Amino acid sequence: MIALEIAGLAKAYGTTRALDGVDLTVEAGTVHCVLGENGAGKSTLCHAVGGSLRPDAGTMRLHGMPYAPRRPKDALNAGVAMVHQHFSLVPTLTAGENLRLLRVRDLAGRLARLRDRYGLSVPEAETVGDLPLGVRQRVEIVKALLREPRLLVLDEPTGVLGPDEVDALLATCRRIADDGGAVVLVTHKLGEVARVADAATVLRGGRVAGAGLTDLTPDRLVPLMIGRPAADLAPALAGTLGMDAGVRGPRSAPDARRVVLRVREVSVGRSGGGFLLDRAGLEIAAGEIVGVAGVEGNGQTELVHVLSGARIPDSGTVELNGTDLTRATPARRTAAGLGVVPEDRHHEGCVPELDVATNLHLGRLGEFRRWRVLLDRRAMRTAATAVIGKHGISAPGPAAPMSALSGGNQQKVVLARELALDPLVCLAAAQPTRGLDVGAVDAVLTRIREAAANGAAVLVVSSELGELLALCDRIVVAYRGTLSAPVDTAAPDAHDRIAHLMLGTGA
Repeated sequence: MIALEIAGLAKAYGTTRALDGVDLTVEAGTVHCVLGENGAGKSTLCHAVGGSLRPDAGTMRLHGMPYAPRRPKDALNAGVAMVHQHFSLVPTLTAGENLRLLRVRDLAGRLARLRDRYGLSVPEAETVGDLPLGVRQRVEIVKALLREPRLLVLDEPTGVLGPDEVDALLATCRRIADDGGAVVLVTHKLGEVARVADAATVLRGGRVAGAGLTDLTPDRLVPLMIGRPAADLAPALAGTLGMDAGVRGPRSAPDARRVVLRVREVSVGRSGGGFLLDRAGLEIAAGEIVGVAGVEGNGQTELVHVLSGARIPDSGTVELNGTDLTRATPARRTAAGLGVVPEDRHHEGCVPELDVATNLHLGRLGEFRRWRVLLDRRAMRTAATAVIGKHGISAPGPAAPMSALSGGNQQKVVLARELALDPLVCLAAAQPTRGLDVGAVDAVLTRIREAAANGAAVLVVSSELGELLALCDRIVVAYRGTLSAPVDTAAPDAHDRIAHLMLGTGA
């Protein structure tokens, strides 16, 4: 039985055709993955199915009946639930209060059934704004499942989850399908597609490049997504593609004699006692790439916040080229050559209401001032156009608001801005490839390597262990607020040692 049938769906924003005659068929009892580059139309498709936008043309049928939701409530009433790429929770309320806003009957009973059936639980008493991103995503998923939907649409749900949480989510998708429901899963992680999907559809430039595919190998999917064979991509994509994580890329050439970034005994307290970051220490030399692995919520977020100046540590110091920046403003850190890519690009890395050109030059707007008062918008947009082309950013133009870009293209803007620091002394990137398509990940990893090759010290926080192993010279593991001794990624047992450290069982 067909759960969802889409024919000729089209949606345009000005001259940009986000969807151009898209056809899609999702069978009941299956997990159907939707793949494509950033800006290919995946999120637009999800929003049309979820009722948050109306297509310009085309038809949809749900379980054989005409389906044309005018708002999300219509979709929910029809048995369609969606988990958006950007969170829809109220950050000042607790997780439990957010769930009670749904006004579903027997909330406690339904939560217990979700916990027993899918292993999904939420910290009901904790404020959403204080939760790690992975836990917030879990709350979003539980929120969707509480309505017991017949069709569940997930837009990039695993980007902020740890390995165990990803396993649990994929198992949840599988169980929903086995129970007769249907799941549409938008993901960039081809390893996940191979593990859970019954079929896949690839979008490219708003059109269907491959429909109802059952050959779900990277060799088949990557060319449809980006027009290049998988073999042409960087080795550090191994973890993303679900290929051999032991593949190693060329090493950077660190200058061990010159330590650029030095973090000493840094601690960040937890409200109610204990530490989110506990006497963390780290050194990175010029030209070196150091990775931070670990299940989300073990202090990685706080480490990046301390480096960016978003949070002042309770104790310890942060030095860049011997200068103490522990209590320096973000502007002073930027002037010192410290670039930071935060993990939450939407709320911390950009200003969605401002245009792309302004976001690309945040922190350096003084370079475009006239008479010390006015901004030379024309010069800003000319410079931004060059950056957009260089970094392959899909945007209507430099004057477009950041909110008009897909999540992956917003990430490209944030990374491009930090890489443009002159000089770039140190780059700290948290989840720099999260939400990016395969081709964009390839470009991002290449530029990170280039930054190290040009002498910058690089810190990469990522949940993709295979990616870190191929990209980094050394990896430290965050576990319960502490950082382990570094592991040399060239060691033959590096993967196993890091995996044990992530679970707290390593030496």
